[in-house]
Amino acid sequence: MSLQKWLTELDAIPGVAGDEERVAAYLRENLLDVVDEHQSDALGNQFFIKKGSDPDLKIMLCAHMDEIGFIVSYIDEKGFVWFHPVGGHDSRMVINQVLDIHTDKGIVKGVTGAKPSHIVTAEEAKLAIPLSELYVDVGTASREETEALGVTVGDFVTFSREGQFLNGGKVFTGKAVDDRSGCAVMLEVMKRLAGKQLTASVYAVGSVQEEVGMRGAGPAAFAVQPDVALALDVALTGGTPKIEEKMIPLTLGGGPVILFFEWVTDNWAGSSVPKKLTRKLVQTAEENHIPYQRGVYLNCVTDTYSISLAGKGTVAGCISVPSRYIHSATGLVHLDDLENAVQLLVAFIESFRQKW
Repeated sequence: MSLQKWLTELDAIPGVAGDEERVAAYLRENLLDVVDEHQSDALGNQFFIKKGSDPDLKIMLCAHMDEIGFIVSYIDEKGFVWFHPVGGHDSRMVINQVLDIHTDKGIVKGVTGAKPSHIVTAEEAKLAIPLSELYVDVGTASREETEALGVTVGDFVTFSREGQFLNGGKVFTGKAVDDRSGCAVMLEVMKRLAGKQLTASVYAVGSVQEEVGMRGAGPAAFAVQPDVALALDVALTGGTPKIEEKMIPLTLGGGPVILFFEWVTDNWAGSSVPKKLTRKLVQTAEENHIPYQRGVYLNCVTDTYSISLAGKGTVAGCISVPSRYIHSATGLVHLDDLENAVQLLVAFIESFRQKW
């Protein structure tokens, strides 16, 4: 039940990259009573530390607190609000959405608008509407009316959607399962480690600005200088119509994903996780009868990349929760995958007793 609670409540919190303060406050509220120390840095990264018997042995968990969203870029003379994307978006997913504009006066509701189908040309009907052509209609008739609501350039915008478990089952859909799923897993891991005697100190990090270039995790790892680090994120998942199994063989409910390789071909960013780490994670899963999947991706990258390059370099990997419909308003995850990710991480941490 606790994982359901963490996931539901975390998903509901707005936290576009650069505006993670409310997510950070939630983590502090729920973790300060089970850790020995808390710190934060200039970027907003949050560090929750459970001390082990060997102060020189450190393991770092890292779940990014931010979600994709938008930022107000312009208000036109008729009161329509124009925006830029914050993080990676598929423009096909943004039309016909209700959005929340987070202003200093509170939330302003709006809808993304476009031409009605009656006047769309045959050529236009074949194309996704570019984000640059989308706007938010907040129901006003002038720039002055929109500004009177509190909307200003620089306000962050999120999808306006309440997360839910579909039809009373174990499948959850929400606006920010990337990466509030990872945050929920990390929170539950630290709760279950409370009272346990560990050899390694555990640094649970809520990182910032992953969706705009993995900006927070690297400095966080530089500060911690862990012996081993594991990013906690979501993983592209298949098993749906029109996706070939060989393209995305991972399945919802098939267990957490141990990252082996990730690479974005156009900018040479990614990770080839050291074999000694993947070998140990697989061994831990199999010895504890925890289902798992193997992750090998192109055109995907996680905080693993920036963590691995921090300071003198870090042995870094990733445990991910399989997710359908990533980077949309309807991300979808399975509760069993979160639970098995927690079990794998707890078992791995308990077995980590010496430097590699």
